[in-house]
Amino acid sequence: MRRAFIALLPLLATAPLHAEPTVAPFTVQETGQGFANLDDAVQSIRMGTATIVIAPGVYHQCTVQAGGNITFKAAEPGKVIFDGETCEGKAAFVLRGLSSVVDGIVFRNMRVSDGNGAGIRTEMGNLTVRNSMFLDSQEGILGGQPASQQIVIDRSTFSGLGQCDETVDCSHSIYLANKGSVTITRSRFERGTGGHYVKLRVPNLTITDNSFDDSQGRKTNYMIDLSEGGTGLIARNTFADGPNKENWTGFIVVAAEGRTYSSAGLKVVDNVATLAPNFGKSPAFVANVGRDRLDVGENQLAQGIRKYEER
Repeated sequence: MRRAFIALLPLLATAPLHAEPTVAPFTVQETGQGFANLDDAVQSIRMGTATIVIAPGVYHQCTVQAGGNITFKAAEPGKVIFDGETCEGKAAFVLRGLSSVVDGIVFRNMRVSDGNGAGIRTEMGNLTVRNSMFLDSQEGILGGQPASQQIVIDRSTFSGLGQCDETVDCSHSIYLANKGSVTITRSRFERGTGGHYVKLRVPNLTITDNSFDDSQGRKTNYMIDLSEGGTGLIARNTFADGPNKENWTGFIVVAAEGRTYSSAGLKVVDNVATLAPNFGKSPAFVANVGRDRLDVGENQLAQGIRKYEER
């Protein structure tokens, strides 16, 4: 069986903690025009299409993309860090343009009063995130739109995210809802601090070649929560359950909150799942609440993990 291939950015400790640059660190690639503030660069694009190249540094800034097709690209992946600043009480990047791409950027220390402080809040338009990191925040990526939005997340890291004790509702490493699709590939989830690692309310999903490491997690719940159903493929992921979970009963849980989307044919195959030493409990690898017929194939499960249950 082919194991998940995880391509990670260097750990944050290796990224130099530069002071925020003072000379036009945000450059619109197509025009060469430089800006001292990211939001000024974003507003200059209006409804156009452009790439904003960001110089290495630690930035206490945020932006709202209200239109256009914008790529936010780190000049050096892993060395562009947005730290602690949110717009509209939501996220460092609030995205409601035609489309957005985020490439090579680190988001950390995002906290807001409603418990949903995120690196990225997607509210409109297709979104691609690659080679990025989301660290020590209430949420990594949050949002969606009631349309056929397509979200793709690749080669990214989610660490130290989620909460269930700061507000009434939990937040999660990733929490996305739309009527289109979500694809998550070659990414790492670790050290969760509450909630689920991936929570989706979408009809179509692909979750492949990722690593879910809960060994250092605390107060965490499911690895993957398909709250209202959904179908597609969950394959070639590795899951390591940790000892300090709030809800240990399932790794992948389907339709626990409703049957909005059909789960018929959801394929779960070629994954690896393990338990912490002396775990002492017997979780289900796949728990199906909606009762649609799933396609749960061969997965490598440690002793004590039950393959499948209906609830």
